[in-house]
Amino acid sequence: MDISSSPARRRLVTGGLAALALTGTLTLGGCGNGGAAPSPPAGQAAGSAQSATLAAATGSARITVTGTGTVTGTPNQLVLDMGVQVNGSSVGSALASADDAVSRVTAALRARGVAASDIQTSGLSIWPNYPSGSQVPSGYGASESLTATLNSLSSAGAQIDAAVHAGGNATTVSGISLNLTDDSSLLAAARTRAVADAEAKAAQYAKAVGEPLGAVVSITDQAPAQPVPQFALSGAAAAGKSVPISPGTQQLSVSITAVFTV
Repeated sequence: MDISSSPARRRLVTGGLAALALTGTLTLGGCGNGGAAPSPPAGQAAGSAQSATLAAATGSARITVTGTGTVTGTPNQLVLDMGVQVNGSSVGSALASADDAVSRVTAALRARGVAASDIQTSGLSIWPNYPSGSQVPSGYGASESLTATLNSLSSAGAQIDAAVHAGGNATTVSGISLNLTDDSSLLAAARTRAVADAEAKAAQYAKAVGEPLGAVVSITDQAPAQPVPQFALSGAAAAGKSVPISPGTQQLSVSITAVFTV
């Protein structure tokens, strides 16, 4: 009797081949981690490869742009840098004259409403004066400087004028700066404009490459730049009248770096 042709033998061989085929399918499916992946059916090959590429691109592509927002505000504070400079026959006399002059300047500012906490000594210098060709000093010079913060621009001109007259011919004014002390609302508006600017730029780039603009990944804020106008003022030019103060305007700019997905 031929065993290979018996029903029992045929069932055994058929079951073994089915098990072998099943084992081969599982092994090929596991090759994705360490070996070559099996080739998909012909009808699926192109579509599957394209989907994988698009998914990878969608998950990793980024657009990085810089956005800038600018707003304009009116300064509300003036910082005055001024002082006195005198000469004397000795160090002591020069210093005493400087002390007296700067005390008059300080008193005039205080009388015009400037708080004591807004007046700060900022410098003191004493030096010998030598005649031409001599190594022996003929006298000494002394200077004292201070910084006054004037918080009312409507009163600042009169305060400067009073200080200059109090110091007399010894007065020196090295400059002023106009500041925006409360810029929180202006900066908030500038940041909003910077974000909108960055988003508009990113949308343009995304459209150029034929992709929809995705979500924001990150925003990096840079320190805002605050230009400060300054000008010099001499005591002689200011004498006799209240110094005119024109605050003008100042621009606040905020720049950000934004990253978007596509």
